[in-house]
Amino acid sequence: MLWGTGLNEPVSVYKQVVKIKKRRPAFFITLHKNQIHIMAHIIDDISRTFNEYLLIPGLTSKDCAPDKASLKTSLVKFNKGAKSEIELNIPFVSAIMQSVSDDKMAIALARNGGLSFIFGSQSIEDQVEMVRKVKKYKAGFVVSDANLTPEHTLQDVLKLKEKTGFSTIGITDNGAYNGKLLGLVTSRDYRPSRDPLDKKVRDFMTPFSKLIVGKFGITLEEANDIIWDNKINALPVIDDRQHLRYFVFRKDYDNHKENPNELLDKNKSLLTGAGINTRDYKERIPKLIEAGVDVLCIDSSDGFSEWQQDTLKFVRDHYGDSVKIGAGNIIDAEGFQYLADAGADFIKVGIGGGSICITREQKGIGRGQATSLIEVAQARNEYFKQHGVYIPICSDGGIVQDYHMVLALAMGADFLMMGRYFARFDESPTKKLMVGGNYVKEYWGEGSNRARNWQRYDMGGGDSLKFEEGVDSYVPYAGKLKDNLDVTLGKIKSTMCSCGSLTLNQLKDTAKITLVSSTSIIEGGAHDVILKETKRNN
Repeated sequence: MLWGTGLNEPVSVYKQVVKIKKRRPAFFITLHKNQIHIMAHIIDDISRTFNEYLLIPGLTSKDCAPDKASLKTSLVKFNKGAKSEIELNIPFVSAIMQSVSDDKMAIALARNGGLSFIFGSQSIEDQVEMVRKVKKYKAGFVVSDANLTPEHTLQDVLKLKEKTGFSTIGITDNGAYNGKLLGLVTSRDYRPSRDPLDKKVRDFMTPFSKLIVGKFGITLEEANDIIWDNKINALPVIDDRQHLRYFVFRKDYDNHKENPNELLDKNKSLLTGAGINTRDYKERIPKLIEAGVDVLCIDSSDGFSEWQQDTLKFVRDHYGDSVKIGAGNIIDAEGFQYLADAGADFIKVGIGGGSICITREQKGIGRGQATSLIEVAQARNEYFKQHGVYIPICSDGGIVQDYHMVLALAMGADFLMMGRYFARFDESPTKKLMVGGNYVKEYWGEGSNRARNWQRYDMGGGDSLKFEEGVDSYVPYAGKLKDNLDVTLGKIKSTMCSCGSLTLNQLKDTAKITLVSSTSIIEGGAHDVILKETKRNN
């Protein structure tokens, strides 16, 4: 039986964000043996969106300044008194979508403290390659992916550079990443316009005798000191047998200084996630783990299913708790309890609230995102009290304005998954086009005919998309991710301080939220004036 919740008005002005009444049925028919159902169970609460709420200011102390606010949050579950094994530096992850999350978005977002879940509606090989690119993009000690022998030619160097994008090439005795280091080739060692393409590498490489190298076992700080003291861009790290082990690059040091929130693992590699489905997970998951993926997420429009339970069971049976995997989407306490018991490391909340999602229109399935989040957050807290295990929840969908992000976090979300927000940026995988005199980027749903991600909407039938649950659209082009993200994070921190909070946990504990009427929504915007033509940041 499905049960509803109701809002107890007026909203509490202190500890509780929104008080929840005891669950009760609105209308139902008592069933006796041999009777049949004659109507559905009706939930008597109103399905509400973020747009129907506002935050009430709290006391802002002198110490409560935006530059002191922390947006660090837990990504995966942890026991009472312990700490989450993976923490985000900002509470943002990008959606598991073809038009949002590829390796470029994953790199850009991780460099700014968030995480991408690389889309799974592609071949296993292509998704694995994207994961590898992210893990090897920035790693402090980098295993060399570009290597040749002295007998190769300039043409081989140019082809390898085009293929890998790397301009620093290790020259080893056998052309392997761990062969005996004989020299180094960078773009300063040759001139493609003048040097013949058949020129041997041995004739223009920098030989080992002239290289400055580090010894295996050196710390990253020591390696960076050598780079700076000798004014070089790359430091090869070799073992006692002169075999190449790693490179350390100056640009990685510079990049980290420019991006202090970088989300890194213990090896100084960027963190990345990957989306999976409930069909080919037995083949896909092992390959992704081998490639170094940090966390998985089951991508489904409806996560309250035995298909997800089977997928979670496979991970736990084969990898125990070493592999982290999220599940969803669900929209009530019953769905949360099911996936929590099945072993999910985090749970996604939301059905039908995305800007390109038409599940509610097509199937009549869904719930207002605010109402869903409030109920699931309460269920998460009850689960923690009963079991001593905190399972983070991810609010997925329903974000229109930046302040909706703060509302979602105050209502109990640990982090947010967004598609439209990230699709607008240079780093998303879609084309930038001129439409109607304005620059836009393409943005399509996984349930659209363009994506044809039937696995996401699979209910156990045939291998095809029966009908669309997403649309193909455009979003306004917004420029670089970092520039826009800095503005958004600034707004969030400022709003937190207005609520008297310096951390997201404080925000959950102390935020005061009120329902708003339709007229007060109008009052909240510019009104009764003639606006000048100015550019505004949404």
